[in-house]
Amino acid sequence: MTIRNTLFIMCDQLRRDHLGCYGHPALRTRNIDALAARGVRFDRAFVTSGVCGPSRMSFYTGRHVSSHGATWNRVPLSVGEVTLGEYLKHSGRALALAGKTHVMPDNANLKRLHLDGGTELETLLRSGHFTEVDRHDGHHAEPHSAYADWLRQQGYDSADPWTDYVISAENERGEIVSGWHMRNAGLPARVAEPHSETAYTVDQAMRYIATRGDDPWVLHLSLVKPHWPYLAPAPYHAAYSLDDCLPLQRHDAELEDPHPVLSAYRTQEECANFMRQEVSDTVRPAYQGLIQQIDDRLGQLWEQLERFGRWQDTLIVFTADHGDFLGDHWLGEKEQFYDTVQNIPLIIYDPSPQADATRGTAQASMVSAVDVVPTVLDALGLPPAAHRIEGRSLLDLTRAGERTDAGNWRDFVVSELDYAYRGARVALGRHPGECRAWMVRDARWKYVHWQGFRPQLFDLQNDPQEYVDLGSDPGHEAVRSAMRLRLLEWFCTLKPRVTVTNEEVAAKTNVYKQAGVFFGVW
Repeated sequence: MTIRNTLFIMCDQLRRDHLGCYGHPALRTRNIDALAARGVRFDRAFVTSGVCGPSRMSFYTGRHVSSHGATWNRVPLSVGEVTLGEYLKHSGRALALAGKTHVMPDNANLKRLHLDGGTELETLLRSGHFTEVDRHDGHHAEPHSAYADWLRQQGYDSADPWTDYVISAENERGEIVSGWHMRNAGLPARVAEPHSETAYTVDQAMRYIATRGDDPWVLHLSLVKPHWPYLAPAPYHAAYSLDDCLPLQRHDAELEDPHPVLSAYRTQEECANFMRQEVSDTVRPAYQGLIQQIDDRLGQLWEQLERFGRWQDTLIVFTADHGDFLGDHWLGEKEQFYDTVQNIPLIIYDPSPQADATRGTAQASMVSAVDVVPTVLDALGLPPAAHRIEGRSLLDLTRAGERTDAGNWRDFVVSELDYAYRGARVALGRHPGECRAWMVRDARWKYVHWQGFRPQLFDLQNDPQEYVDLGSDPGHEAVRSAMRLRLLEWFCTLKPRVTVTNEEVAAKTNVYKQAGVFFGVW
């Protein structure tokens, strides 16, 4: 069966180890697990950054952070970058969106290029070339959004129903309290489950699929959960107890002579709070409840695909933009280079008969967020844009028995961090231009190069929990040197020449005499 459609599902801040198919002993993620049984589960999938914005821009461009340049949530993606939506547009398709993208408009360059006059092109450039079925980023109040308007239609009478209902709760004294305060994570949200963010966004996606009928489509279903605020609607707020949660993964040794940047991070409010066990104990059950709701709602989507016959012709990508520390390694939020954040869930369902031999298998190859765009282009039979895209099609792995390139795969991945916007920078006295870090990770070692500070090194074979930092250990200088060379090797593979294709370069090689240029002639 020819692949006609693509469903690209992303959860926000979903940990890989919080799915049944990845080994969680209590979470009942039967629908996501069923997707893994139909497709391929990638055990070594990594983001290009442990931050929402830069990670997503790599998912959308197929390029690393050092190439696309959107190094932080508030850094716009350049109008010069080509996203999946633009590649699809060239073939007469559109990339529909239901949910979050974190795309920031490049206002300065839109103005510089006189593209700020309200044209259709401006709209696409501002949205990252998504056709927005419904955009809801879910991290702050959006009182004039479609979701807010819809909530008011459901009877939530408020100028800001997201703040007053979606992320608010009522405590045992009858007081209205905010989900921004993590102490309230165990309370049920004031919004009914059918009106919650997850339910609303999945419903928007299902309506879009229904309207397409037998016409082909590409849809990005981007859920804002289980990202904070950690407040779940009933009954999901009480779906799990602390006994159902994974134990904290942290060790007292991590606080003895810690890396200077990590030490500065632990002074930030979210980390300082998550260092207290009561915070982690309160948040983790609610976090699992939010995941359970996602799985249940995706089950309804799977049933719709079955009714419409779409399992036969739809590529499905399920992933997350990064994980969540939840107190592990004495940290909150994400950003740092531990596998807790960097190693994400990734499941590919490839409906082609060529993928039958790999169904239900786990794949151990090192794969990256930059591989999603080339996978979608490959599945739809579109040009690979090899002069720009820095990833590879994962169909080489889902169809391993049919393709010859599967054995020639990368053996390390790279991720990046720019912490210039964070309080840690101020605590360290760093200039905004000197706050970059790069992680190189292979099967055995993880090396982190920090601007202005010593490196980090972890032996993943003997220390899989990453408790012991060997970054200054004299006995491992040879390993650190070898990993630095791998980082240099990676830098040499980036693709800055994006204004001409490789085919154009080949066609114009050594033709200067045809242009009337005869330099060097005797």
